[in-house]
Amino acid sequence: MKKLILCLLTATLALAASQLIKLRADEPSTFQTVEFATIRWDGRENTYLIRPNAKVDKFKQVFEKAPPRPDGIDDRAYYLNIAMNAMAKEGFDFAGMTQDQIVMKRAVTRQ
Repeated sequence: MKKLILCLLTATLALAASQLIKLRADEPSTFQTVEFATIRWDGRENTYLIRPNAKVDKFKQVFEKAPPRPDGIDDRAYYLNIAMNAMAKEGFDFAGMTQDQIVMKRAVTRQ
């Protein structure tokens, strides 16, 4: 009887240990944690946003609602600033830029 109990106890401990090792050995989650959007400058009339879902939106209407650009201020800098602030309202943060593109990112919430 002692051998049976000892055998069951050993099997139970071995099973528990294997489950614990298995949990720790799992790969880290590969779930996407960040998504990116790109603002592409192509003049005031044609600047657009490529959203993470590949939908493209133009900023023309956003720019039309903005205050007029002050004299002596660069078009590109003024309107890209407005575009970045519009994206920040949606939870995006600056991630990087090139001459004519600004990349914005935001954390993806798990559902």
